[in-house]
Amino acid sequence: MQQTGSDRLKTGILVLAATGLIAGLAAWFAGFSALADIAWTAGVVPALAALVVEILRSLRSGEVGLDIVAALSMTAALVFGETLAAAVVALMYSGGTFLESFAEGRARREMHDLLSRVPRTATRHRNGELEEVPLDRIAPGDRLLIRQGDVVPVDGTVASGTAFLDTSALTGESLPVRLGPGAEALSGSTNAGEAFDLTATRRAEESTYAGIVRLVEEAQASKAPMSRLADRWSLGFLAVTVTIAVAAWWFTGDPIRAVAVLVVATPCPLILAVPVALVAGLSRAAHFGVLIKGAGPLETMARIWTLILDKTGTLTEGRPQIVTIESHDDSDPDDLLRLAAALDQASKHPVAQAVVAAAKARGLALPVPSDVAEIPGEGVIGHVEGRTVIVGGDAFVARRVGGVTETAPDMAAGAVLVAVAVDERMVGHLVMSDPLRPGAGAMLDGLRREGIGRILLATGDRAEVAERVTEGLGLDALRTGLTPDQKVLVVLTERKHGPVMMVGDGVNDAPALAAADVGVAMGVRGAGASAEAADVVLLVDRIDRLGPGIEIARAARRIAVESVVAGIGLSILGMIAAAFGYLTPVEGALLQEVIDVAVILNALRALRITPHEPAASDILASPTGQARNREGATP
Repeated sequence: MQQTGSDRLKTGILVLAATGLIAGLAAWFAGFSALADIAWTAGVVPALAALVVEILRSLRSGEVGLDIVAALSMTAALVFGETLAAAVVALMYSGGTFLESFAEGRARREMHDLLSRVPRTATRHRNGELEEVPLDRIAPGDRLLIRQGDVVPVDGTVASGTAFLDTSALTGESLPVRLGPGAEALSGSTNAGEAFDLTATRRAEESTYAGIVRLVEEAQASKAPMSRLADRWSLGFLAVTVTIAVAAWWFTGDPIRAVAVLVVATPCPLILAVPVALVAGLSRAAHFGVLIKGAGPLETMARIWTLILDKTGTLTEGRPQIVTIESHDDSDPDDLLRLAAALDQASKHPVAQAVVAAAKARGLALPVPSDVAEIPGEGVIGHVEGRTVIVGGDAFVARRVGGVTETAPDMAAGAVLVAVAVDERMVGHLVMSDPLRPGAGAMLDGLRREGIGRILLATGDRAEVAERVTEGLGLDALRTGLTPDQKVLVVLTERKHGPVMMVGDGVNDAPALAAADVGVAMGVRGAGASAEAADVVLLVDRIDRLGPGIEIARAARRIAVESVVAGIGLSILGMIAAAFGYLTPVEGALLQEVIDVAVILNALRALRITPHEPAASDILASPTGQARNREGATP
């Protein structure tokens, strides 16, 4: 990961502090005590200067952190000639801030994936010819050619032919939509069919996709920065430290005792233990396929109360799958699927590709089709092994077999019906749907046990589809038919109940992911924009990884809090000993090192966190598993 300017500065300060301490010790052992004092002071000054700048910046923003205690201890040690103690404190503090910077560094790439998907040019009709022009030169009324596989560059209306658009990145719909002449096509959708002409209705900067980019930027800019866990203890710890130091000086008249108290009070257990525990949690979560972008998101993830889920590609597979095969003439379902898949090899339609994948999964050998003709958005006609095969929508196939068709099977909301005819006779139907991900129900049950109070679905899909898919999951609410900005509103509304986690995978989810306290993206097949906007990315295409991720986050935060409490307790005992004269400043600094080692070892326990993995029996006992048992996955 490339270092930022701030990271390089912290690295430089750490190197100077370590060099000053080592050089001073070498000079002291060689008998040059004056030179040792100079070396130790030289190592302290850069750390102290950076610390003062940080304190002033925090005070201007109304924050009081533990940095004040460290600055007091270094300053007091230098003023009263305890340069070795000051050097030890400077090294401890600079090491702690360096580690914290490493733990919390997010280094996000300015939404490169989101912006790279936006086309830079478009093909425009002009004077009977085609020309490539930059997007900023497109004006409303321009006629554009949208080729197969192109991303629609601006909002417009279909001007010629039929458009077959994959809008999953915008609306969450897993299946492409067919648009006739005059229908509105949104920028950011992908042409999944044949080339068509588009009449631009908006400029590029005013179009849907550009609006989504702006929503992500605005949501990220308005998101309040997360405070460090250690800083929440700062005011109380600062008050206790100053009280003990002033009391020691007041009652004994010895300022060195106050210096010793301040040195022992240097909050390195807080500064070190917290990032160590959280970094260990980050490492452990990554082992289970959950990439958490920093200690701040992990800490917030541990306190989540409301979970908001997208549907398509998140709670569901995002890919149509065969649910049943209905044969109308007692023919072998596998043979029906084999003929349909053989013909569909010639089509790029997502449903056709799903049919081919299902046939290959069954080990069916697919012959090469011939004389293939595809009507975009409707169906495919061709020959397979000398037989005429037609695959497509029910009405499309029925028209080509003389209007005679068997009764179509009953379908659940959101299902897709694929009709198959062989030699001018309807032979059956393939019923396809976008199923729930395996383990989704068990995961939701586990999250309830982990303390998640509310679980909602927020989708751009229709209400009847969402209700059918989530039946039996026991969600607290369904929000359907949502646009990207409406998803953001749902996130903001739910914040009144507590910290909110949003899980999604499409470009349409990116603004809501950025607005949530913790955004989680499906990183394998999800859009790059959602991965950039999110705080957490699931590196494996399994929604059930979310449960272990939250469990690890909560365990890591608990270990961090335990380390903080233990560190503060030991530091207070050391301060009391220093106030009574039992510890010199240097001895206090060394004691503080011992406390540091103890709390760091405790924090490293986070590397051994073992989350609960749902067993097969758990999945079968969940609503998802029961539904799969009742309905069957694929025939």
